[in-house]
Amino acid sequence: MKFIYLCRMYVKPKKSLGQHFLKDEKIARRIVDSLILPSEEQQAGVKTRVLEIGPGTGVLTKFLIEDKRVDLYAAEIDNESIEFLKINYPSLGEKLLEGDVLRMNLKAVFPEEFHVIGNFPYNISSQIFFKVLDNKENVPQVVCMIQKEVAERLASPPGKKAYGILSVLLQAWYDIEYLFTVDENSFTPPPKVKSAVIRITRNSRTALECDESLFKAVIKTSFNQRRKAIRNSIKQLLEGRPAPDSYLFGQRPEQLSVEEFIELTRLIYNK
Repeated sequence: MKFIYLCRMYVKPKKSLGQHFLKDEKIARRIVDSLILPSEEQQAGVKTRVLEIGPGTGVLTKFLIEDKRVDLYAAEIDNESIEFLKINYPSLGEKLLEGDVLRMNLKAVFPEEFHVIGNFPYNISSQIFFKVLDNKENVPQVVCMIQKEVAERLASPPGKKAYGILSVLLQAWYDIEYLFTVDENSFTPPPKVKSAVIRITRNSRTALECDESLFKAVIKTSFNQRRKAIRNSIKQLLEGRPAPDSYLFGQRPEQLSVEEFIELTRLIYNK
């Protein structure tokens, strides 16, 4: 334990990478325990693949490696953290993926199902969720710590100010649970904002029942002018055609549920 602590002293948090290392092991244990995995009996000897994003100084890694149900992979971009992990967790071996997770071909690494966990860097958390959406058929669950404001936005229902583009896109495919808040003093260095842990779990939807590319365009275009009624914000998507006769076009984007955005997309597509 003393050796690990001394090694951690030489892994310096880097502002350019948005690093704030969690130091409270009780919270780390709680985060890992929030990952819902089958029991060893249910697994019948087959471990569950888990990708930890940004392990840093291994505060989550330690508990994940101890869990006999987990086949752990870790994606890390910081060279100091990589060297730390190689020294203290040699069992990771080739499953320590060196580089930018946003540029990794996760479908090649994980041709089958894998779960995601991590203390996500604040400056790329939204991009990580878009990466998850790109791999949604293989990612049944994500447990992560992110900025509290972002967590509230993702979990927000329609009608709330926090409800936005990523709220709709994620809620189309995942159920989102806000689990608990984490104080600034649990990190080195302390961030200027509170953090939160969320769990997102793949829902039962297998298809959107509309054109998915247009669905994304409708959401992004609508929220980019969120103060306007949708009939005014999506004029470019209608390409000069009048808006269909539906109450949906008189609403503002934060008022629409996922199902209503799907219906809106169908109306635009069929017009």
